[in-house]
Amino acid sequence: MRRREAGGMITLPHPVHFALRANALTSSIHEQRGERFDPLPVVKFFNPVGAATWIATELYDDDDTLFGLPDLGFGCPELGVFSLAEIAAVRLPFGLFIERDTGFETAHPLSVWADTARRVESIITAEQILARPARPSGDQLPPMGG
Repeated sequence: MRRREAGGMITLPHPVHFALRANALTSSIHEQRGERFDPLPVVKFFNPVGAATWIATELYDDDDTLFGLPDLGFGCPELGVFSLAEIAAVRLPFGLFIERDTGFETAHPLSVWADTARRVESIITAEQILARPARPSGDQLPPMGG
């Protein structure tokens, strides 16, 4: 269920908030050491009447800026930062808002999501592909161009 404070702010449940902040701190430590950090996405937001989708791995100190993979539904998912407040402020038809997928779980790190989503031009399609059981060949993606 979506929880919102006054003004449309999305309230993250404590375990989600904690995991996002922990990833941000861990990412900072890895960056200082020159090491790669590739966490699992923690949270997914989506437009219930459109294709826009955001998955996030980190929440910065301001408790608003998320890092992850935004996809506004135009075929160009790219890693970057986005604002939780801006997502919460989006007003959709029929009085709807951007929703948090409360059942979202993944065994795939952000790099796999990003590579798959870029290749198929959609987080929604990437999610369908990544949810499939692995084939013996290990190749889960359709050939380029089709």
